[in-house]
Amino acid sequence: MTTALLTHPDCLNHVTPPGHPERVDRLMAIYSALDAMDHTGLQRVEAPMGTDADILRVHPQAHIDAIKAAAPNSGSIALDADTHMSEGSLNAAYRGVGAMTTAVDMVLNGDVQNAFAAMRPPGHHAEKQTPMGFCLFGNVAIAAKHALDVHGLERVAIVDFDVHHGNGTQDLLWDEGRALFISSHQMPLYPGSGAADETGTSGNILNIPLPPNSGGAELRKVYERIVLPALNDFKPQLVLISAGFDAHRNDPLANLNWDEADFVWATEQLCDVADTHCEGRVVSTLEGGYDLDALAASTRAHLEVLIERGTHG
Repeated sequence: MTTALLTHPDCLNHVTPPGHPERVDRLMAIYSALDAMDHTGLQRVEAPMGTDADILRVHPQAHIDAIKAAAPNSGSIALDADTHMSEGSLNAAYRGVGAMTTAVDMVLNGDVQNAFAAMRPPGHHAEKQTPMGFCLFGNVAIAAKHALDVHGLERVAIVDFDVHHGNGTQDLLWDEGRALFISSHQMPLYPGSGAADETGTSGNILNIPLPPNSGGAELRKVYERIVLPALNDFKPQLVLISAGFDAHRNDPLANLNWDEADFVWATEQLCDVADTHCEGRVVSTLEGGYDLDALAASTRAHLEVLIERGTHG
């Protein structure tokens, strides 16, 4: 078996204003790191365009219409203080949706063991009718609903280790009892949500706030005490990962002290859960990470675990 790497040049055409942390250079740094890797066991896939039908599984038509209407023909516009669109952003966002639905198809059809989507803009802050936090569409939530509704799965788990709470994924899956959403994140920090008492309509949301300046030791404790038992109780048929690397100690937007070894450990633990319950089926997607060197090294480390698991099981 192999690991699929899904990406597309359209993601380089999502241009944010000068000085914006979610910038084209993020993906260029990742590409450079991945080009230096041994590609044995890695299948590169050009992400297709997603469809409105994909997006409608979690967002209403009004949200799609608003995003399309906002897309500029030239230059860039601000949807809020953080979230921008340029003339290439709409295609990039649709490629992000297509990357995740295709990754789910490939993994569940047995074409590959696991997959990573190196796409931008990210998605985990996009709420039902609110683009925010650099995000336009809720890519990982769309992937979960695709697995449930198209492939007929009964249990899909989403684990988000981005330093910021995945408020969008939580909002989009709040009423979806077939999906377990687990988010570890720094608190206090943007977007201000993610308290432990936010649990969804059927207890399907598990938030784990982490104090500023905590590091890998705290990560391991909460995974071993909370995250991994919850996943094993749930017995997912597919594991999705919102892989934000902004919990890294060098990231400029937050104050957790993780390093590449911590991301490796977390990825290994999630792959172990997948090995136990769903034949190793994992789909991961890029979320945050804004120090270019830390982002590149952490993404490479994360992908190397997926490749090792895909190649050797």
